[in-house]
Amino acid sequence: MASDVQPHRRRFVITARAAASFDPLGRSVAAARAFVRDTLQGWGFADIVDDAVVLTSELVTNAVVHAGTRAEVLCLRAEDGVRVEVADRYPERELPLRHPGERPYADPDRESGRGLMLCAALATRWGVEYTATHKHVWFRIDLPDRPVGTRSAGPVIPDRLLPLADSRVRVAVLQVDAGDCVSAWNEDAEHVFGYAAEKVVGRPLAELAAWPQTPGTGTGIAEALRLSRWEGSYGIRGADGRVIPVYASHLRVRDAHGEPSIVCLLVHDDERALLQTPVRVPVSDQLSEPRPADPFEVFIGSPAPDDLDGLLQRTVERARDMLEADAAFLLLATDDETELEVRATTGLPSTRQRFARVPVEAGTNRYGSARMPAVHDDLAAVPGAVPLLESTGMRSVVTVPLKVEGRLTGSLGVAAEVPGRYSNEEALRLQFAADRIALAVESARLGELERLRRGSLSFLVEASDLLAGTLDRDQTLALMAQMTVPTLATWCAVYTIADQSSDPFLSYVLHEDEERIDGLKELLSRVSPPEPVREAGARPWHETALAVGGETVILPLLARNRVIGLLTLGKPSEEHFRQEILELAEDLSRRAALALDNARLYSERTAISRSLQRSLLPPGSPAIPGMEVEVIYRAAGEGNEVGGDFYDVFPIRDGAYGFAIGDVCGTGPEAAAVTGLARHALRLLAREGLGGPAVLERLNAAILDEGARSRFLTLLYGELHPQPDGSALMKVVCAGHPLPLRLRPNGEVVPAADPQPLLGVIEDLDLYEQTVTLDAGDVLLCVTDGVTERREGTRMLGDDGLAEVLTTCTGLTAGAVAARVLRAVERFAAEPASDDMAILALRVPQQREGD
Repeated sequence: MASDVQPHRRRFVITARAAASFDPLGRSVAAARAFVRDTLQGWGFADIVDDAVVLTSELVTNAVVHAGTRAEVLCLRAEDGVRVEVADRYPERELPLRHPGERPYADPDRESGRGLMLCAALATRWGVEYTATHKHVWFRIDLPDRPVGTRSAGPVIPDRLLPLADSRVRVAVLQVDAGDCVSAWNEDAEHVFGYAAEKVVGRPLAELAAWPQTPGTGTGIAEALRLSRWEGSYGIRGADGRVIPVYASHLRVRDAHGEPSIVCLLVHDDERALLQTPVRVPVSDQLSEPRPADPFEVFIGSPAPDDLDGLLQRTVERARDMLEADAAFLLLATDDETELEVRATTGLPSTRQRFARVPVEAGTNRYGSARMPAVHDDLAAVPGAVPLLESTGMRSVVTVPLKVEGRLTGSLGVAAEVPGRYSNEEALRLQFAADRIALAVESARLGELERLRRGSLSFLVEASDLLAGTLDRDQTLALMAQMTVPTLATWCAVYTIADQSSDPFLSYVLHEDEERIDGLKELLSRVSPPEPVREAGARPWHETALAVGGETVILPLLARNRVIGLLTLGKPSEEHFRQEILELAEDLSRRAALALDNARLYSERTAISRSLQRSLLPPGSPAIPGMEVEVIYRAAGEGNEVGGDFYDVFPIRDGAYGFAIGDVCGTGPEAAAVTGLARHALRLLAREGLGGPAVLERLNAAILDEGARSRFLTLLYGELHPQPDGSALMKVVCAGHPLPLRLRPNGEVVPAADPQPLLGVIEDLDLYEQTVTLDAGDVLLCVTDGVTERREGTRMLGDDGLAEVLTTCTGLTAGAVAARVLRAVERFAAEPASDDMAILALRVPQQREGD
């Protein structure tokens, strides 16, 4: 069956074909659309792609969704058009017929028959064919009749209505590589933006682009560069630092090696007609009744932009064209309706005024209020009546309010360079247009606020995680700046305040252009630092206007009821801060201030802790005649220099030296406290002339006197007496400690003492000392249990493992023996040590010949 409306037939000679099958799944509809779009674009049929995709989508939906069968799509190309066939395996489904008094084929509000109704409206020819197993619905769309080589064409219009352009039109062409860096920069780009090619090639495009993106909303520049094609407005920062509004067309291509890149064509924003794709006018539906025109679409055009910035920009452009003005602007009201914020302009330095604020009530009469329409015949006669237009050359202006349910939501205005251009008639026309768009603008604004809120929450969560991940002051300062630039500001400076009597100190500076950081730091150093103020919220810093330029705001860093610093944010002179951005910066400053203060407190406590811990360590080992002494000490825990393990080597009297190595139960500061008690008590008691057992018995009593704070400890204590013959006499007491090991020159390893009870457990101890003589070449190795109890899973180094390591140390110096033991302990397990560790090696060097 074919359609009952058949235009003039053309001969259809097939020159190419493409086919695909789709399973009865919901996602198959999107896949079929993509198949038809890619096929027709590949054939060069861009003019009819949209219609073909719409029809295919409806017909495939009927097959896979309603009929529940596979859909087979066949595309046939001819010289003058394309034919698309969609087949399903449900031939008993009927064709919706037209009955007298009904609309053709189907009702657009019903699901049944909508695809055939669209075929009748959009296709040149269409039809349905039935077989025993399949039903084929096909449509044919012919290419429009145009001169050879013409892809699209517009009507002939008078010269006065043609778009304006400079006498020498310049189109900047740049190419961006897969890493988003500029790889090519033509001569027009050098003229428009002021950069020589060698200055920008290799730099990321994001460093040059002033992208109109609010955090959490819209498409960012990185996302836009990933799209196959993109078109729109943004700014490029010129060599003089000013932002140049441009209209751009991006096309993603690939070279012969398959490497992707993006070709970007850019013109001045007021010459956008050179690149802007004309709005495609859909084929009129001759078989359906005309619907009444939507006043919103009449003013804005169809399709309307789906984002707030695009909608506002389209609004001011249409308002300017409607009243043949030289400029137009649109401001949105703040939530409290006390201020208006510039959101879109045309014919004005838009980037300079963007997000600037003006009061709603600028005067006492009705013409000073944005709540009422106003016409100004000559702004020169009333200076300051419209602050936005100062120093712009505009003379006459008409402004009207945007209201939703009686609430002021914004203001729309147009201006001309000649006085007396507008009257009440133009004001009524503009007010009528404003009434048509007010609801759509407010809806889009609320949607943007919701996206901004979600984006802000995500931003603050990420910022909190990063700030909580460090207690280093310098790293906290760097994170604070990196999170604000470029998301919230163009540059950032952080001042810190050491105490209430100190002036703010410039601690960190960051600019989105790294080449400007040093210059910015030098400029800020010439300006007196801002005055610390406890009041929360952003406040302007006017002192930087001459030195740095642009808008600068200061936010106090408040933590624990005092100002510990200042966060300074700046933007170029062409831009202003949005209130939402300032509120987000205020939230960030509160979190950053607490993180910075935590880092300060941690640094102070760490310094105090290390100072106290160093006081517990021996001042140094004495030089013992005829002996080699080496000590290696490692405390467990981050920031700990002293733990539960301790050592000491000290002179007692002439010819006698004491040495000790011990282990207090536990680790950390609590164990270190007992460590200090034990080490100082040993020195004091030994120098009183007491022998080893008496020294340890008195130390045991002192530990028990600590009561609940006491901790038991193991201790190896000895006295060393160098002998005239080069040997060394030792008297040792081993109170519950790992036994000292003696290494002989022949490699034999034997314990050098017997085990006895540990200290801090029982009051009455009966300890005794043992005498050991170290001959030339002998080594006495003393360690704590952090060495012998080193573990890897179920394995433990143990006493036997330590003895095996020591047997390999024959002939080594005391320092080499201690180092080899440490290396063996570290290599025994992959994980860092969890217990304190002390190694003490004493060696009697062998006599050299001739000594």
